[in-house]
Parts: sequence; structure tokens; C-alpha cells
Amino acid sequence: MIVIKGAGDLATGVATRLKKCGFDIVMTEISQPTTVRRTVAFSQAVFDKKVVVEGITSVLASDKREINKIIENGNIAVVIDEKAKIIDEIKPKIIIDAIIAKKNLGTKINDAKIVIALGPGFTAGVDCHCVIETKRGHYLGKPIYKGSAIANTGVPGEIGGFSKERIIRATADGKIDPVSKIGDYVKKGDIVAYVNETPIFAQIDGIVRGMLQKNINVFKGMKSGDIDPRCERNHCFTISDKARSIGGGVLEAILHLSNFKF
Repeated sequence: MIVIKGAGDLATGVATRLKKCGFDIVMTEISQPTTVRRTVAFSQAVFDKKVVVEGITSVLASDKREINKIIENGNIAVVIDEKAKIIDEIKPKIIIDAIIAKKNLGTKINDAKIVIALGPGFTAGVDCHCVIETKRGHYLGKPIYKGSAIANTGVPGEIGGFSKERIIRATADGKIDPVSKIGDYVKKGDIVAYVNETPIFAQIDGIVRGMLQKNINVFKGMKSGDIDPRCERNHCFTISDKARSIGGGVLEAILHLSNFKF
């Protein structure tokens, strides 16, 4: 069994790849997930109870008994557990920190036989056994067994020639009220959402690939969605190239480390 901390779109890319390879998966989430790519994230099970992504089903669980039943039925269990206390109950041999917080929120190298972490904020050999590179580019998905991932630049990766412009950011503190849905085509200057009564405008033409759930609390400047200038609508409902690459890196790391750990 593997516990994945976090159930956002990148964590979901990892989970689907591992599930298809025969691993049993439990994912932890917070009570109000802020995943923008909700159509391809198992974190949405917190709101919808059950989510299917590319043929893999995740189901919300409340305790160990429900987790076991969900796994016995061939599905992925998602549990609301911000501190990942379920780890102490089920004692998995493999833990993956896929929170993507750009810092370590409490993962330790001795939490399991194999501990893998995604992105910056971790050092392989110190607080985990392997770090997976998450920055778009030449090294995306690379397992790192000594050292750290590339430091967070704060600049979103470029897609279709756009970087910062493609991100939908909250224009005020408050609750978000989307106008556009994931999969909608928008033009630069269109209102895509409101925070209270403050509009959020699209900065580029494209398709809305991500948007926060209605009534999620946001703060000014917070990432609340994204627009894809490539305008491939099916991309909104399928796992991204980035998530697939990271998932492949995690699978490689598990198999590599298993040669030494078990």
C-alpha cells in the first residue's frame, strides 16, 4: 500500500500511474482543497464523494474500515486528513509527499521504508529517499537520490508561449464565484470569475483549463485557475504531460529503491 499526501492534479497523475501498475493507493487531503485542475484531480472527491479520472475511480473515506473496503473494490481511497495521521494506522511501506507546497510540511525520511517527495523543499538523503523534479523542462520527472530539485522560481512554466499571463489570480480577499467553467473558451478581457464583487479578467485568449470550486476562500493574488492558449478542450479532462512525467519518475524511484529497501 502507498500513501500519497495530497490529491491535486500532479498527485493524481502519480496515483493513476501507480494504480495501473497494481499498487493500492490511499491519498490524504485538506477539508477545502484548492486544486484548480479539478476535472483531473482526486481531491475533488472531498466535494463529490466519488471521482473518475481516466478510468480510475477514487472514493472518499472516513476511516480505516472504509479505506480497506474501497481498496478491496479496486479503487483509490481519499481521506480528509491534513496531518496524514492515517499513516500511523495503516503503516504503509511507501509514502509520497505530493502536496507541492514548495516546502516540507512535516515529511521525514523515517516515516516509511521508502519516502519520495515531489519538487523543491526537500533534500534526498535528509528528509526523503528521493526527490522528483517538477519544474518543466529538460529534467522534468527525474528522480534525484542525492540533493534537491530546482528551486522554486515563482514563475509558471511556459505553455503555448505564455507563462504568468495564463494564470487566473484572485483580485481580492474573499470567496470566489466562477463565471467561466472548465472547458469554456474565453477572450482576453473577459470576466472569468468574481471575488465578492471584484471581477477577475482573462489575460489571454484560450480555454479555461482550471478553476477553483465556487465559494472557496481566496486571498488577493492567489492562483485560482488557468487558461490554456493551445485551446485543446480534451486537455481539460485528461492528465497533463507534466503529471504523467512526474508519475513515471515516481514509479522509477519506487522500483529502484525497492531493490535496496525490501
